[in-house]
Amino acid sequence: MNPTLLILLNHLRSQGHAQYDGEAVTQLAHALQAASLALEHQASPELVTACLFHDLGHLLNKTEDGGTDDRHEYRALGILRSVFPAAVTEPIRLHVEAKRYLCAVEPGYWQGLSAESQRSLVGQGGVFAPSEAALFIAQPHAEAAVQLRRWDEQAKVVRAVTPNLEVFAAIAHTCCYS
Repeated sequence: MNPTLLILLNHLRSQGHAQYDGEAVTQLAHALQAASLALEHQASPELVTACLFHDLGHLLNKTEDGGTDDRHEYRALGILRSVFPAAVTEPIRLHVEAKRYLCAVEPGYWQGLSAESQRSLVGQGGVFAPSEAALFIAQPHAEAAVQLRRWDEQAKVVRAVTPNLEVFAAIAHTCCYS
């Protein structure tokens, strides 16, 4: 298995038991739930992998006061890009903007967000203006980011049963550069 992928997986194992911001699940539970939803919907291996690692930046991006900043979608991109193609990394990069997009174009989407996700939206730039939404969705991988975002919001169920990390490690391995 790719040595950098092993490092990423070990980081999820060792650091993933931290609480996922203001949500009721851990970082690891959230990652496994998002990836499980992608798998259940027969998403590509790349999108399943993106779902698994979409919030890795939260684990890598602790501020000096112990909090996290709202730019987590960029924090892990360097290391992820050394392992995975754009079909994995671009939905991760775009998943916060996908929330801004969905709030702009889908009536009721904002109301369905968790309280923490509504709160963080402010620091993430708020709801897109119509012109911003149009520019966003025209980008390569934006549709995949929107789907990731939907599963991201659903992946906050306390004690949800998911496959274990090794199942997703095998899927991620198929997406790695050689």
